[in-house]
Amino acid sequence: MTRYLLVLVAALSLGLFACSKEKSGITIGVAGPVSGSEAVFGEQFIHGAEKAVADINAKGGVLGQKLNLVIGDDACDPKQAVSVANDMASKGAVFVAGHYCSGSSIPASDVYAESGIVQISPASTNPEFTERGLANVFRVCGRDDAQGPAAADYIVKHFPGKKIAVVDDKSTYGKGLADEFRKALNAKGINEVLHESITAGEKDYSPLVSKLKQTNADILYFGGYKTEGGLIVRQMREQGLNTILIGGDSLVTDEFWSITGPAGSGTLMTFGPDPRLNPANAELVAAFRADKYEPEAYTLYTYAAIQVWAQAVEKAGTTDAAKVEAVLKSEHFDTVLGKIGFDAKGDMDAPGYVFYQWKDGKYAYVE
Repeated sequence: MTRYLLVLVAALSLGLFACSKEKSGITIGVAGPVSGSEAVFGEQFIHGAEKAVADINAKGGVLGQKLNLVIGDDACDPKQAVSVANDMASKGAVFVAGHYCSGSSIPASDVYAESGIVQISPASTNPEFTERGLANVFRVCGRDDAQGPAAADYIVKHFPGKKIAVVDDKSTYGKGLADEFRKALNAKGINEVLHESITAGEKDYSPLVSKLKQTNADILYFGGYKTEGGLIVRQMREQGLNTILIGGDSLVTDEFWSITGPAGSGTLMTFGPDPRLNPANAELVAAFRADKYEPEAYTLYTYAAIQVWAQAVEKAGTTDAAKVEAVLKSEHFDTVLGKIGFDAKGDMDAPGYVFYQWKDGKYAYVE
């Protein structure tokens, strides 16, 4: 009798375990700079991901299973990003929305590729991310070889004859963006009056400001992040320099203004069309605001990344990476960014870059 009971208990335990495992849900991840100087963007990622997961789960989940979200903090550090990617793999994640910094997304993608994890970045714009032939990488944002030329076109059209300086912060994102801008500018027969690199994390950029004064630069195109960009603008104004700063998508955050204050007025930047302004997203945006959170910049891009993956999985009927990747590259998906699809490299076929300008603590679209 004892032996029979033991066998029966063991069998029931195995059955309950199998049942529990079957209903445990699907693990996905979101990864970005939860800490460090770019933490504001990690916060956007998390809010966008948590809301997307909650909304999807409220409608029954994916393939009848609830989504479980794991959060990874890479602090925009390549080595930490690799650790995060390995952690995602160890936790059984089948998809990751991330990373933010291109310098993190690129090394992390190798781990995801080896682990059979689909990666969709909401924000990594460096061309190299999707140029390495990895089947698992996608992005719902643009590329710097589109962003840089868009800025060059704008400057040539709106600031004819002005002297232009080009500065980068040596990062994968910043240098890549500045190089693409400079390449496009030079192709138009215009040479920069100054080409300089700074060290991110410094507080005093007066030597750069002095060089800008010496060259009489009217425009400073900056490839880098909002902290350094904000400090440069503030220090230019403090030294009586009215050079206009023009940068990329990393300046699209209220934190930029918190650094510059009124000195930031007139700063221009490139970014995709703001999904908050799409009437179709009014209810979703209102829901974020009801929770006392403004879904700016990459919040809805992260939401869209999860939307896309979830729809692809439903279409594929499985979370198997190879099958999901095939669907991602052959179908179009309804998202908060509009209807989007991907090319063979994993780049999105959505609208390109537009310009925004800072004024009175807010940024708005400009022609």
